[in-house]
Formats: sequence, C-alpha cells, structure tokens
Amino acid sequence: MSGGARDVGSLQLPRVGRVAEPGRDGLPVEVVDAAGEPIEAITQFIRELTAGDYASSCRSYAYDMLRWWRFLAANDVEWDHACREDVRDLVLWMRSADNPQRRRSRPDTPRAGAVNARTGKAHLPDGYAPRTINHQLAVLSRFYEFHRSFARGPLVNPVPTGSRSERAGAHGNPMLPVAPHRRGAYRQKVPKQTPRALPDALFDELFALMTSHRDRALLAHYISSGARASELLGMTCGDLDFGRQTIQVIGKGTLAVEKVPASPDAFVWTRLYLAEGRVSPADQPLDPGAPLWVTLRGSRRPLSYTAMRAVLNRANAKLGSNITLHDLRHTCATRMAADPNMAITDVQAVLRHKSLTSTQVYTTVELETLIARTLEHHARRADPPPPRPHPAYDAADLALLFGDGQA
Repeated sequence: MSGGARDVGSLQLPRVGRVAEPGRDGLPVEVVDAAGEPIEAITQFIRELTAGDYASSCRSYAYDMLRWWRFLAANDVEWDHACREDVRDLVLWMRSADNPQRRRSRPDTPRAGAVNARTGKAHLPDGYAPRTINHQLAVLSRFYEFHRSFARGPLVNPVPTGSRSERAGAHGNPMLPVAPHRRGAYRQKVPKQTPRALPDALFDELFALMTSHRDRALLAHYISSGARASELLGMTCGDLDFGRQTIQVIGKGTLAVEKVPASPDAFVWTRLYLAEGRVSPADQPLDPGAPLWVTLRGSRRPLSYTAMRAVLNRANAKLGSNITLHDLRHTCATRMAADPNMAITDVQAVLRHKSLTSTQVYTTVELETLIARTLEHHARRADPPPPRPHPAYDAADLALLFGDGQA
C-alpha cells in the first residue's frame, strides 16, 4: 500500500469478475475477470486444490478469492504486490461492510439481530460474520503460500501467521480439551453459541406444512439421522438400505462414505415418494447411481440446496420462524443427547464428530426444558407432600386411627 491510510469505511468494491461453474479443463469452478477470461493466478491455485482432494471446498475458496481480487482492484494493487497492510484493510472493510448475501429487500423482513419468537434464534446480522473473516484469511494465506513455493508473488506472505502454527509440535493430553491459545493477528474472536433445537411442537407444525412426500421424507431423514444438508441432498438411490434402516452419505470435509441410521418413519415416507415414479418409473428398478432427491416440476433435475431452502423459507413465512436445515441436525443431536438410554459416544458416532467436545455442546439444557423444570420445582414447594410417618409406626394402624387420608 502506498500513501496514507485508506478510508475503508466508504470503500465500494467494483462488481467485476465472477465465479463460473464449472470451470475449464475439468476444474469444478474458476474465477474470471470482466472480460470472462480466467484469472491465471487463481486458476493455478484452484487446480492445486482440486488435485489435492479439496474439490468440495473450491467453491467457497473461489468466492473468497473473488472478494480479494475486487478489493485489490478497488485500490489499484496487483495481487503479487499485496502486503500486510492490504490484508489488514480488507479485514477492517469486512468488519464494517454489509454482506450482499444478507441484503434485506422486503420491508417486512426482520431487522438484523432481532430474536425470533418461535425459535429463540437471532436473525443474521447485515455484515460479515467473524467465521467468514477468519475463513477469508485462511484462504488468502494458503493462496500466497502456494505461489511462494513456486517463487511467485510477494517474498513474504501478506497474511500474518496465526498462533496455531507456533503450537504445531506441542504435546498435550488427548483426553483433555485443547488449551485456549492466543488468536493470530487479524483473526476474529468467534462468539460461543449454544445450538438451539426446535421444540417438538414447532417441528410438528413445520412437518405439517410439507406438501409432498419428497419434502416429508427429507425432513424425516434430517431430524432422525442428523445428516448435514449437503450430505443428504447428495444421496443416490443406491445409498438407501431399507433392510438395515440406514442411509449412506459422503461426509462433509472427509469425503468418506459413511453409513448413518435413520428412523422407520423416514423410510416409510421415502417409499411413498419413490412410488410416485418421479425418480424412476414404478415398473422399473431404481438406478443405484441416479440422484435420489429430484425436482417435482419440469424436467427431472437433482434437488439443489437452494431449492430445498426455498421449501423451508415458504414454511418459515407461514410459521413466522427462521428455521434452517442445520437446525434439524441440532434438533436431532439434542434429542439423542437427552435420551438416558443413549451414551454421549453413541451420539458422537451418529453425528460423526471427530472430537467428543463437539458433541458435548448438545448436553446443555434447553431453555424451554429449564423453564418447565423450574415451574415444576415451584409447584412442588407450593404444595409439599405430607410428612412421612416414622418407620416404627405400622401404616395400617395409622390408617385405622387417622383415616386413609391422614396416614
């Protein structure tokens, strides 16, 4: 950066370039400039990610790189001349700018941060979340480290090294939680949030609003298997095991094939959905490689996350709620954790968490449950049971002397 400090508060990023899917030469995505030509430095980076089994992350990486490219263009800085001050100003801009993905165009849209009365969850803020900023920094750091390994770009990575790298060789007790550590430069503090499960009555209302067997089957699988939104939507017909009542999903991040149990109700709704013949004609066997969840109108296409979210948004509009697909995973986990017959390690296995600490957040008592138990406590104190007689007295004699109600 040359000259004085930037006025990041008034900075507007130019709407130049875009993320194209799929990319050329077999790449899942690519970032192109205003002329529609691939940006070579980013293309090389995405090609490296794709070769390293990070193809599922390429899309989010591409959007982070597009944001960085637009920021550099707004400040007339070439990517290979970026410095630490440029990264700092990007963080300052993201802390103050509105996220275009959260733009509220309807006048009846709840204000940012308002708590929804049905779910108890706050509506998303207008700006970029701390996790988004931290992800941006991680992507940029990896991008510049990749080019440095080929002697391209700045000699020094413009993204300051996080404190985690200083602890890479540290030893600790694997049975204990990871000790807290100091955040690296520009890394944002992520507030600790307790996952909120849907009350049973609210989920029943949500389920009743589903208008097709497909949507009922999906909700039943989400609430009983705890599968992530993308995992369930990516299933094929061969991923169903009606005999063992399990489904097979591609784990997010790990890309491993994992089996997850689901409820009998989920498989009943799935059979009703398949019997409609939308996935495959009723007189023909299912193609194991065909997408399981498809659109109900027009030409048959795999059901996308955006389309499923639209189903949920229509229900939210009627319920006055702000339920997300991930809330169903939280609800499944909370229900299982509250079951005394399920060990916390069983819940960990169903959710496929690597660390037990990730599962233990679901053992927190829900606010609605806490309120109900507290009211029961006050009711017991207001109407205490009669004192128990001394064991030396015979209960039959006391009943004969004082009557059944006095014993």
